Amino acid sequence: MTHIQWAADSTEGDCVSFDRSRLVRGAAAGVVVLGLLVACTEGTTPSASPSSSAPSSAPATPSPVASAPADPPPAGSEVAAPAAAATVVDAGPAVAALEASRAVFVSAPAVVVADAGDPDGQLTAASIAVAVGAPVLLVGDGVSDAALAAEVRRLGATRVVAVGDVPDVGGVSLEAVAPGASAADLEAVTGVTFGDARRVKKGDGAAASAVVALDGERPVVLVGPTAHAPRPTSTPSATPTGSPTAGMSGPSSGDSAASSGAAASSAAPGPTTTPAPTVLPTAPAGLVALVGAGPTPVAALATLRAAGVPVVTIPGGDPRATSATVKAVATATPDSVIALGTGFGSPSTLAARVATARTGVLVPGGGQLVFPEGDGVRGKRYVALYGTPGSKALGVLGEQSVAKTVARATRTAKPYRALTKDTVVPMVEIIATIASASAGDDKDYSRERSVAELRPLVEAAHRKGLAVVLDLQPGRTDFLTQAKRYEDLLAMPNVGLALDPEWRLKKNQKHLRQIGSVKVAEVNRVGDWLAEFTAERHLPQKMFVLHQFSLSMIKDRSKLDVSHDELAVLIHVDGQGSQPAKRGTWKALRAGAPDVHWGWKNFYDEDHPMLSPKKTYKITPKPDLVTYQ
Repeated sequence: MTHIQWAADSTEGDCVSFDRSRLVRGAAAGVVVLGLLVACTEGTTPSASPSSSAPSSAPATPSPVASAPADPPPAGSEVAAPAAAATVVDAGPAVAALEASRAVFVSAPAVVVADAGDPDGQLTAASIAVAVGAPVLLVGDGVSDAALAAEVRRLGATRVVAVGDVPDVGGVSLEAVAPGASAADLEAVTGVTFGDARRVKKGDGAAASAVVALDGERPVVLVGPTAHAPRPTSTPSATPTGSPTAGMSGPSSGDSAASSGAAASSAAPGPTTTPAPTVLPTAPAGLVALVGAGPTPVAALATLRAAGVPVVTIPGGDPRATSATVKAVATATPDSVIALGTGFGSPSTLAARVATARTGVLVPGGGQLVFPEGDGVRGKRYVALYGTPGSKALGVLGEQSVAKTVARATRTAKPYRALTKDTVVPMVEIIATIASASAGDDKDYSRERSVAELRPLVEAAHRKGLAVVLDLQPGRTDFLTQAKRYEDLLAMPNVGLALDPEWRLKKNQKHLRQIGSVKVAEVNRVGDWLAEFTAERHLPQKMFVLHQFSLSMIKDRSKLDVSHDELAVLIHVDGQGSQPAKRGTWKALRAGAPDVHWGWKNFYDEDHPMLSPKKTYKITPKPDLVTYQ
């Protein structure tokens, strides 16, 4: 049979077969010579026989040997990273395979094609593709024959390895391989030596995990759970399907040479030639593949592995979700990513998430999200102390030193850990601007504490793994003006922001004469600013808290913007008094609310009685944040 001519020899008229001894196993690893040299000659006359034109009595003399020309450059696949920072491939298997090929392969002398409805065949195709550095395409499942042929033309491929029952692909020569083929079968077609077969078990993600583990340096044969055990068989026969289509290179010299060599058994011996080695593609610099968010299209994944692209698994699709995913992305240091699956979000969202994860910075409780969720991802809940350092009158944060405050917050959170499978994170909510009975020099009825005053507690909390939220009570000024005063602290990864509309005054209003309020438009302006502030610095997600105990406190709350990926929005229900009254407030504020997280406040003195941790977590839904004041 004819081996796939991954790299054509330029010597016209020579018998050329695939040289399995000279396959280059990746640029990084250098050249590895495998097996014995396979060569063919034009003619079968024994080399010891004298020339028919020479006198029989003349001593044999060696013929002059011409210097062999230098080998031409290896003709392997060419790959490159996409121009975009993030590419999301979330289509069905066949379309995903096509998109993956277009995304990374600039050219390829051969492609591997399988049926979209044949998972066993796709594993065989993946084994071949990674071994020889070729893309995998699928027939069916929404991909037309014309689209498939167009991709083959774009790649400049002159050979197709057809796994299973695959129709003609644009008239390009086919090499037939059965699904579940043995290592010997695959070697016969590719010239590559494969290791032992690996049986892929049934189960979600098993096939994708097996393909991720494929390595072009050490080829193995993947066998699907329903395929017959691979066995050595006779070499599959080549099945040429006609002339190449216009725009593609013609058949390699190896095909015609091998055919003529087989027919010309009586011809004089010709020179033996060695085809140029094939080079496995070197992975595009800085490109990383992401999987783990929904079913992974196996053929598309095989194409990326064939291009040498490393793979990082992201359960749930957000690389910020866990410490493991953050560390994996930070280690990979991607300049661009290709995500395979349906749960990665838009390309722009994914690019921003990857840029954040790439920093490697972790927040209290692990990862970079305030409230991580999803399959295989552990959630978080928070237990906080409320007040301001140095003032006993304004809450428990001022009742002890900074070090003792941090220790107290940690102790307060501890009983909750036995009540949930989620990670419970201790937290302090610091009143940064304090509602004041006097107007002050700026006439805003709010006393702004300096960054220097707050920094010791913020930094101590950071060192001990506590989350921090800065609370604003702005008086007659606006929330955004005050928030910008604390940029230095908000630039820390563990610091979020809280708005307290109770203390937001209109012109001519004073505190305690009415309940303050804010229009949702002002809240949204703060959210816009905080999200942009966070994104520009590639900071982890921030908690954005809105205090509320009356519906009138946030005007047009239904228009609250909760779309910022950089923020986790939480409404903190601040009702106090009897437990029936508090539950009534909880129910009233949750009715018709936007899609937010929820906080519950336990008052040491004003609640009758204050709930224990166990009873607090019996509230429905279970609070994401519990604050003590």
